[in-house]
Amino acid sequence: MKVLTAVKRVVDYNVKVRVKSDQSGVDIGNVKMSMNPFDEIATEAAVRLKEAGKASEVVAVSCGGAQSQETLRTALAIGADRGVLVETDAELQPLAVAKLLKAVVDKEQPQLVILGKQAIDDDAGQVGQLLAALLDWPQATFASEIEIGEGAAVVTREVDGGLEVISLRLPAIVTTDLRLNEPRYVTLPNIMKAKKKPLDTLRPADLGVDPAPRLKTLKVVEPPVRKAGVIVPDVAALVEKLKSEAKVI
Repeated sequence: MKVLTAVKRVVDYNVKVRVKSDQSGVDIGNVKMSMNPFDEIATEAAVRLKEAGKASEVVAVSCGGAQSQETLRTALAIGADRGVLVETDAELQPLAVAKLLKAVVDKEQPQLVILGKQAIDDDAGQVGQLLAALLDWPQATFASEIEIGEGAAVVTREVDGGLEVISLRLPAIVTTDLRLNEPRYVTLPNIMKAKKKPLDTLRPADLGVDPAPRLKTLKVVEPPVRKAGVIVPDVAALVEKLKSEAKVI
């Protein structure tokens, strides 16, 4: 069974982002970039399936600029066998990414696609669902456990009311939640091995996809500064402030 996973290059989660002075977007100049944490979980899940003998090959895909090769090399260091970069400098929105991934899936013919549930830069959380719709494949989102059986995957997913267990016929799409696993630490020997693993580069035109954005960002602004709290002397004062000052939305 071939497993395909997608990884995105984003601003590292430890970095405090800054809005550009012209409010056109987030300033990523001289900012540390890393693999999207949910994609790291997805890659770890795919590699664990291979280590358990459930998968024969893990292919990592990234869509974006040439710098995304670094992110793919991280996925290869985690344990993916091959990397595919769909290189483009266009502003990629969820539908365009889903279309690019569909073209790669059509080319690679995996039996399972594992994606992070969302990217921490735009927090859209749409690519997995859009890809499932384009492929007409069953999907399980927000997975906290994945078990592969004969021609099917049993996925435990996190829902508002607790946990839901569903069975999917393969091929299928799965998006990962935080509690699925803890990604391994990438060691130096594996980083060196990753440099020798194959990494193919494609263009959207090669896949017959137009990645041009359909939405236009009008303005990006900082969130409002949170007001300082106050300390009340006792419960009675707290209750009075809740009655007189607290706003109910």
